Amino acid sequence: MSNTKIDRKRIEALKYHADGRPGKIEVIATKPCLTASDLTKAYSPGVAHPCMQIANNKDDVFKYTAKGNLVAVISNGSAVLGLGNIGPEAGKPVMEGKGVLFKRFADIDVFDIEIDETTVDGMVRVVKSLEPTFGGVNLEDIKAPECFEVEKQLKEIMDIPVFHDDQHGTAIIASAGFINALEISKKKIEEVKVVFSGAGAASIACARLFFDLGVKPENLMMTDSRGVIYKGRKDGMNEYKEEMANDTDARTLADAMKGADAFIGCSAKGVLTKEMVATMADNPIIFAMANPDPEILPSEVAEVRDDAIMATGRTDFPNQVNNVLGFPFIFRGALDVRARKINDEMKLAAVYALANLAKEEVPEQVKMAYSGEDFSFGKNYLIPKPFDTRVLTRVSPAVAKAAMETGVARLEIPDLQEYAHHLEGRLSTSGAFMSMIRNLLKNKVSMREKPISMVFAEGSNTRVLQAAKTLLDDGKIKPILLGSVKNIEAKMEKIGLLDLKDQVEIIQPSKSENFQDFYMEYTKEKQRSGVSVYHAEDRMIQENYYGSMMVKKGLADSFMAGPTLNYGDCLKPLFDIVGTENQKRAAGVFILVFKERILFLADTTVQVNPDAESLSEIANSTAELYRNMLGREPNIAFLSFSSFGSNSHPDAKKMKEATRITHEKYPNLKVDGEVQADIAVNKNIMDKLFNFCELDDAADILIFPELNSANIAYKLLQQLSEATAIGPILVPMDKTVNIIQRTASIPEIIDVCRLTALMAALKETKE
Repeated sequence: MSNTKIDRKRIEALKYHADGRPGKIEVIATKPCLTASDLTKAYSPGVAHPCMQIANNKDDVFKYTAKGNLVAVISNGSAVLGLGNIGPEAGKPVMEGKGVLFKRFADIDVFDIEIDETTVDGMVRVVKSLEPTFGGVNLEDIKAPECFEVEKQLKEIMDIPVFHDDQHGTAIIASAGFINALEISKKKIEEVKVVFSGAGAASIACARLFFDLGVKPENLMMTDSRGVIYKGRKDGMNEYKEEMANDTDARTLADAMKGADAFIGCSAKGVLTKEMVATMADNPIIFAMANPDPEILPSEVAEVRDDAIMATGRTDFPNQVNNVLGFPFIFRGALDVRARKINDEMKLAAVYALANLAKEEVPEQVKMAYSGEDFSFGKNYLIPKPFDTRVLTRVSPAVAKAAMETGVARLEIPDLQEYAHHLEGRLSTSGAFMSMIRNLLKNKVSMREKPISMVFAEGSNTRVLQAAKTLLDDGKIKPILLGSVKNIEAKMEKIGLLDLKDQVEIIQPSKSENFQDFYMEYTKEKQRSGVSVYHAEDRMIQENYYGSMMVKKGLADSFMAGPTLNYGDCLKPLFDIVGTENQKRAAGVFILVFKERILFLADTTVQVNPDAESLSEIANSTAELYRNMLGREPNIAFLSFSSFGSNSHPDAKKMKEATRITHEKYPNLKVDGEVQADIAVNKNIMDKLFNFCELDDAADILIFPELNSANIAYKLLQQLSEATAIGPILVPMDKTVNIIQRTASIPEIIDVCRLTALMAALKETKE
């Protein structure tokens, strides 16, 4: 890398840390503090009540404070990765960064604590004294061998998890990659000869975990700057190196590498040479994890071996051994069962969860995070990617399960699958809302004693197949796929979902037993609208027509159109065959889930410029959807650039008229307008300026004057806020149908499908 590029990166990094509020973290209140009443509850005198509860029962600290989700990242800066002993102040940016990763990947709060203490006794005393504050402790960047003793003593005297990430984080991720590399190279773990370069915290922790996985001690050699660590060596030894001493005649790294199956590097740049690699066994496994520069570059290995499987610690090469795949999710699982410690069984559970995840098909949103790069299990994809959100839902439940099984958990999680769903929600504002939807759906499915059948157009679409797999595993929705059986099964095989073949029904419209009946019935219905038998047959071959007819004829509970056609092309067959309930106006509703509120926006997708009568119908249909989902009456605002007659423009008058019609036709609805958007969503402004407003709280449903404003509003809010947009949801259709948008990710498809399934169940109950 040129000096110019290095200087530019340095300037960019410094600017990143210094711009705006210095540093990378801040403390944000989780409770409101807007009024005098809030203040008295947050501090004096109201805070005395939780204080006394905790004084009477210490476990209540988890109920009334943030302790249960709070981790201390503690360092003395004596061994900062790639920088060495730079001291606690200089190590603080790293610890702040660790806090960012904890929050970003597992929604865990962190206080970073840099301590000016170098002795083992001093560090142990300081960290132990912090136990009342935290649910767990992440030790970081403490030099060996002190780090071993500090962690060992703290684990013995503290009743919360203590985890030295430099040791165990690297070990867990490397172990996951290692067992997958063994599988690809067809090597048996009990037979492989492994050579380690480096004898620090990470290296010794890796070796210990390898032993737990099945590597035989006599087959493992470790080297340090003085050479092989062998039995009887006196120079530069300590009790931790003694644990790794091998009875061997090898004295140098080059000696040890002859015939080795694997090289694990936690040492320094350039330690491993091409000549050494050339002497390794067939299909060698090389994990060169020194940072920022590995022990040997992949390009150098490729010059002498074309059969090597390689990993590094860098993002610009395949198979990055990245600790961020470990510590956030391990602590998440440990905190959620209130574990007393993180034991070996929990670490191994994390190893196998990561290793197994790498064998699954990678979702499109993960590929998009890596510039569309394709990933499939093999030499260049041994370890999942950090931005794969499935890591949270695989590793944390595995860790929690191991904690419960080994007796270190103080809480039990009765349903790990439901826990995984809960974890999905921690990283999304929609989590609590979708959890509620899943529970409602679960209850409805339990009452009807069979899942909701859901037909999907474009059954060979990758996103549809991956969503179908998740929904099938969940057990509440029975997917039915439309399309060529040959093409769908080929795609299943390509993306590693061939097991779906025997679990879902696949229907090719033109070859189905209902095909002729469907197009003949369609002909009869549309013959006076210019549709001949031949036109009807051509249309019924199309999956969106066929799927709509399946729902109309009661052969399925619901239908999902899309996901590659544009929205308008999907709407036509739905309207043509299914139609709306009692000939009402259709609308597309988007549900925007914010951290502390939920808004329903309509109409965002269907009516271009509805009149006042149509807007009133849209408001009523959206209110019914809201009521069904949330179980209470909504406050509805008809939006405009005008508030309560402040402007006489026809567009403002339309919204005023829509409000009048709604009051007349649907007197039980809580509705008002025309009103500007800021007033509608802010009760304080509403009460101050318009205390006559008939809404008893901020609006839950926003009805827009036309499609332009509605569509623009939801897309802006989705992109520029922390809101999650779910939808669009079509209302009020005569049968339960919806459309998968072309841009929808797999999680978004799954959310819409679950909402649609609930709508189908509710419609069935209503009928």
